Amino acid sequence: MGWSDITSFFAFDPKAPFIFTALNFWIFLGIVLLVDGFIHRRRAMRHTFLFVASIFFYYKTTGLFFILLLFTAIWDFLVGKKIYVTRNAAAKKRWLAVSILMNLGVLFYFKYAYFFTDIYNSMTGSQGSVFNALAYWSNGFFGTHFEVDKIILPIGISFFTFQSISYTVEVYRGTLKPVKQFSDFAFFVTFFPQLVAGPIVRSTDFIPQLYKPYQLTKHEWGLAVFWILNGLMKKILLADYLAVNFIDRVFAKPDSYTGFENLMAIYGYSLQVYADFSGYTDMAIGVALLMGFHLTKNFNSPYKAVNVADFWRRWHMSLSNWLRDYLYIPLGGNKAGSVGTYFAITIIVLIIAGLASSWMVVAVAAGLMAVALLIAQWVKSFASWLTTNLNLMITMVVGGLWHGASWNFIIWGALNGFALVFYKLWKKVSPWENHKDKWWVRGWAIFLTFSFITLTRVWFRAGSNTSWTGLNEEHNIWTEFMSATSMLEQIFLHMDWSVAPDVLWAYANVFLVFALGMLIHWLPAAWKENYRARFASLPIPAIALISLGVIFFAYQVMSADMHPFIYFQF
Repeated sequence: MGWSDITSFFAFDPKAPFIFTALNFWIFLGIVLLVDGFIHRRRAMRHTFLFVASIFFYYKTTGLFFILLLFTAIWDFLVGKKIYVTRNAAAKKRWLAVSILMNLGVLFYFKYAYFFTDIYNSMTGSQGSVFNALAYWSNGFFGTHFEVDKIILPIGISFFTFQSISYTVEVYRGTLKPVKQFSDFAFFVTFFPQLVAGPIVRSTDFIPQLYKPYQLTKHEWGLAVFWILNGLMKKILLADYLAVNFIDRVFAKPDSYTGFENLMAIYGYSLQVYADFSGYTDMAIGVALLMGFHLTKNFNSPYKAVNVADFWRRWHMSLSNWLRDYLYIPLGGNKAGSVGTYFAITIIVLIIAGLASSWMVVAVAAGLMAVALLIAQWVKSFASWLTTNLNLMITMVVGGLWHGASWNFIIWGALNGFALVFYKLWKKVSPWENHKDKWWVRGWAIFLTFSFITLTRVWFRAGSNTSWTGLNEEHNIWTEFMSATSMLEQIFLHMDWSVAPDVLWAYANVFLVFALGMLIHWLPAAWKENYRARFASLPIPAIALISLGVIFFAYQVMSADMHPFIYFQF
């Protein structure tokens, strides 16, 4: 390794980010673990080192946006202290509002500037464009040359923003005392394994771990290696293989393929997005465990779900739980509505009206809401039902918007919200609700749930950016919407089952990989726990040998161009 290689390792290169499938990350991790091995008994030194290492990781992944991450850490560290020492309840609440508004303001500026500009232009008929005030200020103050008419989205901003908000909220609630040392809090916010794609780590789960002695048993080390290998195989052998060899081709030009091929592509995408996201989570859990930290479980075999509610208890659990505890319940949950409920509904309707370029949407929505509220005044049971489901719908639409500033994510979130409301009604009259112990009832329920979730992913995939260059591009909301509708048109209007044998034969390897992935996913949980435990109990040389074999095989089938993890863009 020459001097140029060393300098390039420390310099930011957008073409060589630190991701779990890249060699430069594993070199970085090896150095971190080596240093950590010498200093892990010195808590302050260790936390400071891991904080600096995490900032370096983020710099290598997204450049100068590490400054934004530092700002978030400094801001909420100081505000958290202020909330704790403030005794007046109203003042305490104001400080919490300051924390939340600043965090969400930064998130909205970087993630939704184009989105709200499009809405404003649609509703007013103007031709406004985004203006990067931070770039303008930097150019004038520091003499930089940033583009002022473009806002780049920092990777993982939604994850660390929600994570940091959880801290100030828990300090406000009194369930957590503020962290005394900035290096400790900054380490929590920036911890590199889960920084850019989760899971969203709750302050109440992670911060207490900072003050426990470092401990890593042989069994935990074996489990950590297992999770890393498991995630690597999910990403390379399932997600990327399916995407490169079939899924990306169909989604790029759905009109060029039959309805059957489009249908197979969205089923394949359901497995791809799960393998991609849970693969990252598995590796994050494994890497964190090597340093003695336990991250939140983020997936629980979601495609075993027997209904939509069950699915959302199993999928992206850290986000689902965050939205439940910090949005759904504060809005009133399943007990009552609140001012926040109707304020949120108003904002959502205005957003949809802006995207639809029609005030008629506002008028119709306002009329329907007025009728519903009038009925609620007379029928108390309906009032309870209405507010509960409004809170649920708001939570799901916000969950959709969390994923991206696009029509498609709003539709995706709303469809899942409607499905949850429908299921709550259906289970009261369903003749099958009390017969789920029968294998054929359970199998049918799993198939229907998987198929519904898969169908909604048409909008999710069409609204996603799938390349490294695409991560920094604004959403073209109409192109994305038309792409989704084009695929649905092919499936529902141009289905051609006669081509199925030829398609299955032509893409035999793809469908075999898909079938294998689903079969492994559907294995009983006890079986999975058993083979994880068996792997972890193997002698270290055996684990090392298996690891080398898995890594060699994975990189032999790896595509030439590394795909970013799907959730980097969120």
